[in-house]
Amino acid sequence: MVNSVERISEPGSGLRLMAVHAHPDDESSKGAATMAKYVAEGAEVMVVSCTGGEAGSVLNPAMDRPEVRENMAQLRREEMARAAEILGIKHHWLGFIDSGLPEGDPLPPLPEGSFATVPLEEPVRELVMVMREFRPHVVLTYDENGGYPHPDHIRTHEVSVAAFDAVAEPDRFPEAGEPWQPLKLYYMHGFSRQKMQLFHDALTEAGLESPYAEWLEKWDPDRADVMERVTTRIECADYFKIRDEALKAHATQIDPNSRWFAVPLEIQRRVWPTEEYELVRSLVDSTLPEDDLFAGVREKVTTA
Repeated sequence: MVNSVERISEPGSGLRLMAVHAHPDDESSKGAATMAKYVAEGAEVMVVSCTGGEAGSVLNPAMDRPEVRENMAQLRREEMARAAEILGIKHHWLGFIDSGLPEGDPLPPLPEGSFATVPLEEPVRELVMVMREFRPHVVLTYDENGGYPHPDHIRTHEVSVAAFDAVAEPDRFPEAGEPWQPLKLYYMHGFSRQKMQLFHDALTEAGLESPYAEWLEKWDPDRADVMERVTTRIECADYFKIRDEALKAHATQIDPNSRWFAVPLEIQRRVWPTEEYELVRSLVDSTLPEDDLFAGVREKVTTA
């Protein structure tokens, strides 16, 4: 395994964070305030989008026009560029085709050649190449359920974990660049019942309509809350506005009048000022629970 302490400050002198996502807009709805916070503190942050989001529907009624539907692939690239600029991040397209979200009974097969159907080694090799070039100290991705069971999200989990394990091995994909050892791997978490309940209660108390009542009523009482898995909470309330602006940049996907923006920022900052993660791999010592994705890493960067 590569000696990460000796090489940890290459090629730049600062901390480096990589977030691996399935589609453009995922980066702005999952962990965006965390990324903006670390960018503001001087870290380099890269988002990798595994697919181009070509199969996405137009989810914003104001954008549902023939010329938008006909140019979805190009528009989603332009939206991603605007979101990256707002967040201050670097961005890389991994280059695979959106698998879409199959619907029907029985479910139809996924499109041949789409991200969720190609042999796993192909996207793993591509992601290893990007990791070896960017050399992240910390990698973020989805859990084994993909955050929600979209085939591209589940495949993103599989690819990210496999790449994290392969990137430091000289015998794996030697053509993909010089090995590098990331030090921590996290799963991003959301859709917490606890969070929804607190927002619902705060909205009701303020005399505002809550969009969460139906969700809470239908929540399976046997379904575990993701907060049971969370090890790390990042205080990032000061960056919620930037997160929202990045999300709105994905205009084909995000309706500015939707439930995404139903909770006023002042309530969000007061009630739930963090974003949540689960530490699943670590080659450094850190004490749980954490409040910093770079806990245990900073010391190695400054002493390398």
